[in-house]
Amino acid sequence: MTKAIASPPRGSNQLQLSPSLGLIVGVVILLICLVYSVSLGAAEIPLPQILTSFTAFDGSYNHLIVQTVRLPRSLMAILVGSSLAMSGALMQGLTRNPLADPGILGIESGAALAVVATIFLFGSSSLSVLTVAALLGAAGTAILVYFLGSLGRGGATPLNLTVAGAALTALISSFTTAILLVSQQTLEEIRFWLAGSLAGRDTDILLQVLPFIGVGAIAALALGKQITTMSLGEDVAKGLGQQTAWVKIITAIAVVLLAGGSVAVAGPIGFIGLVVPHMVRFYLPTDYRWILPYCAVGGAILLLVADIAARVLLKPQELPVGIMTALVGAPFFVYLAKSKVKK
Repeated sequence: MTKAIASPPRGSNQLQLSPSLGLIVGVVILLICLVYSVSLGAAEIPLPQILTSFTAFDGSYNHLIVQTVRLPRSLMAILVGSSLAMSGALMQGLTRNPLADPGILGIESGAALAVVATIFLFGSSSLSVLTVAALLGAAGTAILVYFLGSLGRGGATPLNLTVAGAALTALISSFTTAILLVSQQTLEEIRFWLAGSLAGRDTDILLQVLPFIGVGAIAALALGKQITTMSLGEDVAKGLGQQTAWVKIITAIAVVLLAGGSVAVAGPIGFIGLVVPHMVRFYLPTDYRWILPYCAVGGAILLLVADIAARVLLKPQELPVGIMTALVGAPFFVYLAKSKVKK
């Protein structure tokens, strides 16, 4: 008599690692990437000199480069990468749309248009003004995408939201291009920023944007349990007594703060929010109490590595980091879209 072969439990193909242990490993990898990010560039700085720049700062060229250029830039990469990855995870969990991403759904484009329009209308503005403009642009675009997606058959389905986001992104990008064609001065000021760049970011910029992103990150981590429930379906969440309307509102605010704050300082860096959550879910079950911290670490690692590559591939010149993330993210997006269509 043949014995029935039991089906493997759900998630058995995932890496069997303790979530806390895996997170510790991720943080260690992040620290290693941080050291390499500070060390590598147009001029390589040995690790002993990096350490002495903190313990016995002497004002030398290498010490100044570490303290005023590379360390702030690397910390900004960690902040922006974490923010974009967490915002992507929130959007994917809330909408149950595997293609959701601040770039694909137009939120980054809306923030970028708001920044470009502010510079065009008022000239060079302070970072605090541009940050507020980016947040308002991101919020307005998010509301518009959801409204347009709700007009389609079946309401705000993942497909309708993706189509609405893609269409709105194209429209917003055309407006941004029109402004830049009319104003050469605006183009000269932000052309490198528009491709997504971390160059020239100092500690003052980091401190100015930190409150916005910090509030968004705290809200995102606090929503882990609720997003896990929402990812099972809104009807299920309501049946479990969850206040879905409030969850949507708080999640939207967190996404706007994370994505808008990131765009304000680094420009529209795409695909971080798309790629990282899928990579994390390959190793973890659908529990956003763990997925969100993993995304924070994974997004920081991915953007740090992309920024290192952008600096060393053509040194002493460098590429915008947004180009490097697109090289990884665009093929992944095509693969993901094709696999979901087949299903």
